[in-house]
Amino acid sequence: MLEVKSAAEALPAIPPEGVSIAEASRRTGVSAHTLRYYERAQLVVTPLDRTHSGRRRYHQLDIEWIVVCTKLRATGMPIKTIRRYAELVAAGIGNEDARLALLEAHRAEVLARLAELRENLELIDHKIDVYRGRLAAGDADRIWAPTRMADKH
Repeated sequence: MLEVKSAAEALPAIPPEGVSIAEASRRTGVSAHTLRYYERAQLVVTPLDRTHSGRRRYHQLDIEWIVVCTKLRATGMPIKTIRRYAELVAAGIGNEDARLALLEAHRAEVLARLAELRENLELIDHKIDVYRGRLAAGDADRIWAPTRMADKH
């Protein structure tokens, strides 16, 4: 099974025969279009099973992997990097150090973005406090409002 269990554990078990693309979409929250894209973009770690009529069948491993991909993408990991990670996972044992390096590099990028977001949130919180204070004091008209010099002529 995959290295990441916590997200997939919340999902109901997939029957042994697998589920349709519509059901996989429902279970993962990813559109059928996106599921097909993941396959075309080589983001899957195993070839998808197909019915005798050629319809995709998703199994537990597929669903778990889609959850991993979705979470990596939601954290800003580029498709190219997810593809590289998928290649490493699909290759099997022996490249764990490369997988770890890839994930650690991405983690560092996510932490840097979080720090930037926290700093930006502090500015927003400050502005909210200013507006609340001015509105409560009844002097909201003292809140800075820029005017252009040309507008004064």
